[in-house]
Amino acid sequence: MQRRVLLVVHNVTSAGRLLDLVPLFHDDFRVQLLVTSTGSSVFQGGIQELFAELELPVLPWEQALSTPVDLAVSASFGGELAQIKGHLSVVSHGVGYTKKLGKPEAGSREPTFGLSPEWLLDGGKPFVDGLVLSHPEQLERLARVCAPAVPTAVLAGDPCFDRMLAAVPYRERFRRALGVRRGQRLVVLNSTWNPEGLFGSGGEQDVLPGLLPRLAAELPADDYRLAAVLHPNIWYGHGPGQIRVWLDRARRAGLALIDPVRAWRQALLAADLVLGDFGAVSYYAAALDTPVLLAADGAGVLDPQAPLADFVRHAPRLDPLAPLRPQVEGALAGHRPDPAPARFVTSEPTRSAELLRRHFYTLLGLPEPAAPASLEPLPLPPYRPWKATAPLLVRAHMDGVDIRIERSAEDPHDVGRDVHLAVHEETRRPEDLDLADVITREGAPDDPRLGGSGVWANEVLHRHPRCSAAVYVTGPGSCSVRMRQHGIFRLSAGADADADPAAAASALYAWLTHGGNVPVGGMVLRLHTASGVHPFRVVTGDQPTGPRLLHSVPAAGPDRRHAAPHLAEARLPLR
Repeated sequence: MQRRVLLVVHNVTSAGRLLDLVPLFHDDFRVQLLVTSTGSSVFQGGIQELFAELELPVLPWEQALSTPVDLAVSASFGGELAQIKGHLSVVSHGVGYTKKLGKPEAGSREPTFGLSPEWLLDGGKPFVDGLVLSHPEQLERLARVCAPAVPTAVLAGDPCFDRMLAAVPYRERFRRALGVRRGQRLVVLNSTWNPEGLFGSGGEQDVLPGLLPRLAAELPADDYRLAAVLHPNIWYGHGPGQIRVWLDRARRAGLALIDPVRAWRQALLAADLVLGDFGAVSYYAAALDTPVLLAADGAGVLDPQAPLADFVRHAPRLDPLAPLRPQVEGALAGHRPDPAPARFVTSEPTRSAELLRRHFYTLLGLPEPAAPASLEPLPLPPYRPWKATAPLLVRAHMDGVDIRIERSAEDPHDVGRDVHLAVHEETRRPEDLDLADVITREGAPDDPRLGGSGVWANEVLHRHPRCSAAVYVTGPGSCSVRMRQHGIFRLSAGADADADPAAAASALYAWLTHGGNVPVGGMVLRLHTASGVHPFRVVTGDQPTGPRLLHSVPAAGPDRRHAAPHLAEARLPLR
C-alpha cells in the first residue's frame, strides 16, 4: 500500500531544510510526497515559487490537517502540528536548537525554541513522534527542561552540514563561480533574522549599512571580493527586490548578493572570512574552520547553555568604528583552528542520510530501499564575475614594468599623487564619465550592438573628450585599450596571471602616462596586487575601423569639480 509523506512548510527558511530531505525518498514507488504550508508565519514570500519548483501536490493547510498521512515532516513548530493525522517528525532548521522564543503560556519565561515544554507538549504530552537532534548535548538540555519529550528524541546528525562536508573538495569551483580570482580573499557578510542581527531591523542603528561602504573603501577591489548572505526571512520578508534597492550602492561597488536558499552553503565553503553575528551561518563557518569576526552578538537572544552561545561569547569581535582592513587582515593571519564548533554541530558527521532515512521509514512502517541513503550534492552555482559600475579610484605605484595597483570603489583615506579615475560605462551617474581618465566596459569582440571594440572606443573618446583611455574587456584575461595619445593596445594575461584585465589596463595607462613606451614587438607588464604578480602581454594594435575621432583633447582638461565634486575632490590626475 502506498504511504503518504507530508512536508510541512512554515516559511522558506524551514523549507530549505526540508529540501535536504527529499532525496531520502527517491526511487521509492511506495511513497507519495505531498507538501503544505501552515500559513502561520508572517514570512510567506517565496513559498509559492518554491512549491512550483518542487512540482509536488500542494494541500491547503486545512485540507492537510484533515487528510490522514503516514508521516509528516516539519522543520519548524509553527502551525497546529498537534492536529496532523499521522506520525510527526520535526527536524531543526538551524544549527540545533539555540534561540529563545516565547509563547503566551510561557509568561515572562523565554523558552528555547523547539527544546522546551511550551513547544513540545500538548496537554502535557509530547505530540511529536520524532524530535531529530544533531548532538547529545541537545538531548542533555532536553532532559533538564522537558523530560517527557526525551523518549521522542532521535540522534540523526545534520544533513545541512553533511552536504557542506561532501562539497569541501569543490571549494575552488565555488570560488571561481563567484568570480574570486587566485589569491583574492572572499569576505562573506552574514546576518541572521533578528533586530539585534548584523542587518537588524533596517533602522539607523544597523551595522551593515555603514559597514559596506567602508569595506569598499578600505579593502582593495583586486585583493578582496565581498558577498552577503542574508537570512531568508530578511530576503523574503522585505522582498529580494527591496534588498537590492537598499544595497544598490554596495552592489555597484561589487558586492554579490547570495541566494539564501540555494547558494549560501556554496558561498560559505568559498569564504576566507565571515563577518557575521550570532546566527547559524557563523557557527557553520567556524565548524568549517573559516575565520569569523562577529559584528553583533545577540547576547540576550540565545539559550546560554547552547554551544552557539559559548561560541559567541568567545569569538573575535569586529569593531565597526575602527579601521577595518587591519581587523580583516589580523583575523586572517591570526586564525587558529577551534574543534568545538565542528564537534557540536553534529555527533554523526556524514551519517545523517542513513540515520534520518532509518528514522523516517520506521515511522512509515516500511523496510528501507535497498540502495544506500544519500543526499543531493550541492550544485555548482552560475558563474558571476565581479563587476563594479561605481567609479574606481586607482592608485598606481611603479617600479619599471612592475606596477602595483589598488582600486577602491569608495574614497580611500590615503589617496596619493599617482591616482586616476576608472569609470564603467554603466555608471549610475553619467557625469562620472566626464571626470574619468579611463572608461571601461565588457563585451564580445564583435558585439553588433557596440560595433566591436574599435567602434566603441572611438565613440567613447569622442563623446568624453577628457577621457584618455577606453578599455573594452573581451574575456576573463583579455582586453583592448584605445589611448587618446598613444594608440591601440591588446592585453592578454600570461600563463601565471589571474587578474582583472581592466586592472591591467589601468596599469598600462599609468605606465604610459609616466613616460613608458610599448615597443613594436610588444612587452610584458607585471601587475602587482596583494594576491600576487600577474604578467600581461601588451602588443600594439592597428587603428580600428569605425567613425574617425574628430578631434583629440589632452587627458588633463579644465577643473572638473562642477560635474561631481565627491569624486573630483578625492583624486589627483596622473602627471
